[in-house]
Amino acid sequence: MKVTDLSKTWDEGRKSEDRPRNYRLRLPLEDAARLAALAELYPNRSEEEILNDIANGAVEDLAELNGLKDGKNDKKS
Repeated sequence: MKVTDLSKTWDEGRKSEDRPRNYRLRLPLEDAARLAALAELYPNRSEEEILNDIANGAVEDLAELNGLKDGKNDKKS
């Protein structure tokens, strides 16, 4: 899913996928405030779910931009 599709997904109430791996993340105060505001806008999503969806979408977008597919670099030089 692309980052630009997240709000539509959240509006539709779709649930996030299970995430088998944990990461610790420290956010600047302004980003944490924005995350809290998003959680208020989408009360059916926790801050953790929103952050997971944002990270997933960003990784997918970047992988697509860089020609990565399934963890492999398919870019041709």
